[in-house]
Amino acid sequence: MEFREAVKIALQSLWSNKLRSVLTLLGVVIGVGSVIAVVTLVNGANVYVAEKIYRYGADVFTVSKQPTVITSYEEYSKFQKRKILRLDDYRFVLEHCKHCQAVGATQTSTGKVVSGTHSTTDTDIRGWTSSMPPMYNLNVVLGRSFTPTEEEHNAHVAIIGTDIQDNVLGGNDPLGQEIRVDGVPYTVIGVGEKQGKSFGSSQDNWVAVPITTFQRTYGSSKSVRLYAKAGATGEPLNAAVEEVRTLVRSERHNRPGEEDDFSLDTNDSFVGLWNQISGSFEAVAVAIAGVSLVVGGIVIMNIMLVSVTERTREIGVRKALGAKRKDVMLQFLIESATLSLVGGAFGVIGGVGVAQGITFALGFPSSLAVWSIFAGLFVATATGLFFGVYPARKAAMLNPITALRSEL
Repeated sequence: MEFREAVKIALQSLWSNKLRSVLTLLGVVIGVGSVIAVVTLVNGANVYVAEKIYRYGADVFTVSKQPTVITSYEEYSKFQKRKILRLDDYRFVLEHCKHCQAVGATQTSTGKVVSGTHSTTDTDIRGWTSSMPPMYNLNVVLGRSFTPTEEEHNAHVAIIGTDIQDNVLGGNDPLGQEIRVDGVPYTVIGVGEKQGKSFGSSQDNWVAVPITTFQRTYGSSKSVRLYAKAGATGEPLNAAVEEVRTLVRSERHNRPGEEDDFSLDTNDSFVGLWNQISGSFEAVAVAIAGVSLVVGGIVIMNIMLVSVTERTREIGVRKALGAKRKDVMLQFLIESATLSLVGGAFGVIGGVGVAQGITFALGFPSSLAVWSIFAGLFVATATGLFFGVYPARKAAMLNPITALRSEL
């Protein structure tokens, strides 16, 4: 039998028994679909994390009271006992770090922004040094950024996100307009580039002010986060990291041999942690897919056994006309592989649809990995072939005379 004819027979069998086909392929569809959905979401999250981390630049690292990610209450309690980082620590590093191309500091809070009758809540209020906007890769698309003089003199100037421009200032020219941030007036001098939404929340609902002005309003009891730019990765980055660690330890009077009482994080720290988390998600997806594919394969095998029983006379006729065992076996293997391949195709479509639906509903980033499509189709086809061997062999071993008599 020709390959094309075997595929045609398999598709006709699918179409003539629609409900049975749906139930037969459900396991394969769920298995492949779950993997495609999870891989698409994890891949999108990987892209998002990489963009957000490397927006600071691969040569930028941070120094803070505690790491960004804390995995246990014991760690949290330990980090809370540390002394806060102050602007004096930032100034000391800025003055003495020879391997640093730039040094900045930031503090954050959440507040309310008002202009006239318009207002917004839960706005990200950022206290920045004048060096932070370029280190943060913030493109000021309208107006300008801070100056060291404005930082030094506690100037009441602000750079805003596009949400503030659109929702608070009514989309008008914001430059020179006054906004009140938690009751304190500021003059708008710049507007940042639109970032869009991520994980369902806007990235443009923010106001940045000089950090000295920020501390006048919100106090200096909270720890600042230091940013340092090495200028290049590799050895320059390592040299800058070690120099900053030494300077901060010196400024905070850490004794020789004592553990750092601050956290120093590079991009590799974040990427490594995220890879562990995303790897766990993918492992769970593979486990779910494995169970689903085994169940789907067993169902395909049972259906193929039923098909062999239903077509016993057909098999006898083919053998009587000269078909060899390998021809009959090949026919049923092609049919089982075609069945599972169709299930895999629907699984791919369903998985992508689920991932896109989550992205649309929740704003969770997704990015389709082309390799996952081919991997899903390959695994589905392999499952059909594996579980189709026994029914195909049973059909091939039928005695033609017995097969012809079975339905007489």
